[in-house]
Amino acid sequence: MKEIAPADLPKRFRVKDGEEFRLSSIDPGDRCSLNKAEAKAILRARREHLAALQERLAADKSRSVLVVLQGMDAAGKDSMIRHVMSGMNPQGVKVTSFKTPSEIEREHDFLWRVHAAVPNRGQVGVFNRSHYEDVLISRVHADKLDANGLEGDPKGGQFWEDRLKDIRHFESYLARQGMAIVKIFLHLSPDRQRQRLLRRLQRPEKRWKFDRSDILERQFWPSYQRAYEEAIRATAQPEAPWFVVPSDHKWLSRIVVMETLIETLEALNPEPPPPSPAVLRNLENLEAELRSSEVPAS
Repeated sequence: MKEIAPADLPKRFRVKDGEEFRLSSIDPGDRCSLNKAEAKAILRARREHLAALQERLAADKSRSVLVVLQGMDAAGKDSMIRHVMSGMNPQGVKVTSFKTPSEIEREHDFLWRVHAAVPNRGQVGVFNRSHYEDVLISRVHADKLDANGLEGDPKGGQFWEDRLKDIRHFESYLARQGMAIVKIFLHLSPDRQRQRLLRRLQRPEKRWKFDRSDILERQFWPSYQRAYEEAIRATAQPEAPWFVVPSDHKWLSRIVVMETLIETLEALNPEPPPPSPAVLRNLENLEAELRSSEVPAS
């Protein structure tokens, strides 16, 4: 297999037009001709560059980046945030994990709480699960969806087509407001999921993460894969692309996401604002004043 440069990985897994997309076209076990040792070295080398780009974004304050992380249980969403974004300034990163909607949230439209959580200008926002749960788990378990006040029948296809259309329009709107949107699907095989869930049971320090529902949900695997494929097909667009990332090997998925973030920030090319003209005019005097200044004794 021909070797691929890490910086070329985003292009390999980017989906900008979902019309012809098939989830089966991406192998969850793909290694992209890399190995774990190489991957760790790349992550270390690129983390500083990512942090520098984020600092420029924070200083510029004209654009923002939204990262949507989706994947089946044990796909590696939490560890992705820790390993890829650990070098970023926490003050410039906003992570939101969407849980079961609260009573207040259920009284609004399904995108209400999502819009309230998008990042400010200058921020990188991360959705650990997102508005896509409302066309994934809600679709797979449509019989449990509270359809009171909603138009259409959740048991029919048109209901979900309309909801996906709403998401597509919502993301286009955010993009027009200066937000770069990066949607990541961590594509995991069922065999690798089983291995990771077993490790959670076998390692005492990881058992807190295990829930019996993880086992029960595995019986719906084909339904989830169909729901993901339809969501990607319906909402992939140039201003809000999907990146379907092979995730059987966490080290590979971390490189892909790292390079995707770097590519996104480099395309924005954020620049800090220019210094005050008064500072430039008095640069020498200010330097001399600072050098001669003393801190009063306490």
